[in-house]
Amino acid sequence: MTWPTLVEELAALRADGYTADFSVTSEASLRCTSCGHSHPANRVTIESIARFEGQSNPDDQSIVFGLRCEHCGLRGVLVTAYGPTASEQEAEVILALPAPPPT
Repeated sequence: MTWPTLVEELAALRADGYTADFSVTSEASLRCTSCGHSHPANRVTIESIARFEGQSNPDDQSIVFGLRCEHCGLRGVLVTAYGPTASEQEAEVILALPAPPPT
C-alpha cells in the first residue's frame, strides 16, 4: 500500500475546498490568514488530519490539519511539525486542538 505524500495531501485538501491557510502565532494561538482572526486552538473545527514522517529520518515529523475557521467559516490547512522537532508554540497548539471527528 502506498501512502500519500505531504504534497499530495495538500493538493487533495485544496481540491476539496480548503483554500485558507492557518499559522501558529508566537502566543500559541491559530491565525486564519484569510480573515486575519487569531483565536485559541480549541476554537477551530478539525475536519481532517494526516501525519507524515521522513522516509530516511523518522524524527522528520509533520502533520497537516484540515480546519474550519470559527470566525469566517472558511476551510483551510495548517501544516506544522510535531514530536521532538515542534516548537513550543506548535506543541501547545497541537495539545489544545479539540478532538477530531471519529473516522
